[in-house]
Amino acid sequence: MKYIVTLLILLSLGFFISHTCSISESTDENKITAPELLSIDNAVIIDPHSNRRTITPIKHIVTEEEATIKLFEESAPSVVFITTSTVRQDYWSRNVTEIPAGNGSGFIWDREGHIVTNYHVIEKADRAQVTLSDQTTWDAELIGIEPNKDLAILKIKAPDTKLKPIPVASSHDLRVGQSVFAIGNPFGLDQTLTTGVISALGREIQSIGGRPIRGVIQTDAAINPGNSGGPLLDSNGRLIGVNTMIYSPSGASAGIGFSIPADEVNWVVPDIIQYGEVRRPILGINLVAEQHTQRLNMEGALILDVVPDSPADKFGLQATEKDLRGNIILGDLITQINNEVISTNADLFLALEKYNPGDTVRVGYIRKDEVKSVNLILGSKMEMND
Repeated sequence: MKYIVTLLILLSLGFFISHTCSISESTDENKITAPELLSIDNAVIIDPHSNRRTITPIKHIVTEEEATIKLFEESAPSVVFITTSTVRQDYWSRNVTEIPAGNGSGFIWDREGHIVTNYHVIEKADRAQVTLSDQTTWDAELIGIEPNKDLAILKIKAPDTKLKPIPVASSHDLRVGQSVFAIGNPFGLDQTLTTGVISALGREIQSIGGRPIRGVIQTDAAINPGNSGGPLLDSNGRLIGVNTMIYSPSGASAGIGFSIPADEVNWVVPDIIQYGEVRRPILGINLVAEQHTQRLNMEGALILDVVPDSPADKFGLQATEKDLRGNIILGDLITQINNEVISTNADLFLALEKYNPGDTVRVGYIRKDEVKSVNLILGSKMEMND
């Protein structure tokens, strides 16, 4: 009997000690706490989301990222989305149908509503519309074109409060390796930013007009269909080029894009806005096609015709002619403009672009194997049309 009582006392004591230890353990540093356990009116339940990863606190954005974000936020309102359409009339019903023709990008030039884009964006369009960054859409009027530079100017009648002109930089002091940013509407995806560097300078591409565009910027910033006409910006958000074409067998970006330099744009656009065309200085001559000049083993620009009353006519340059027996007498072969060597027709066109109508230039030429030169005053197409 005493054995049983003693056993019961020991069991009770063991239970008491065990329970006391359990309570002690539940109140020390090892007890289970939220989020594993939640106490609701003394009841304990398990949190079903206790296995979620801890959210890492955001760190301060690095300076480069901040600069890119700021550049986009400040520049995007200057970039526009251009959609074009053509009008077709049914031969039998005479009903007129508007057919989407394409889309591209552009940017705001001034608060008068002038929009700069590529000529090839609107080349075949009967109608163009411009969508601003606030998603308002405006009918656009064509002001003028310069196919030889692949540039065109549109105008919209939007309030000037909606128009943020893009800042313009000079492109002559650019350097390979500097950061560039392209904003446009690739594949119709508006307000898209891509980044890269200047891969090369001084490239040459062919314009729709057939003349070369020199001094072109090459970049690896992704440029896709729909980016045409959009701005290429430097790290200060200034225009340094107009994205115009890509080199890609597949038609998608291959890391080789080309932009018309800002110095060309800043020369062409003001003329188109003021005169409706570029006031390119002229001599008043037509040239023999280069392939014929090359067959004759000649280096220079060979004069085919001289326009009456033109600067070339007034200062005595001679055209190619036939004598009474039908023999061809070659005209003057232009070889220099102010000591700049002229080897091709393209060289002559590009050399003259550096001057304005009314400027005096010294023209070096060869006539019947004799080297000659003459000072003449450059004219303009507008004067010739008067």
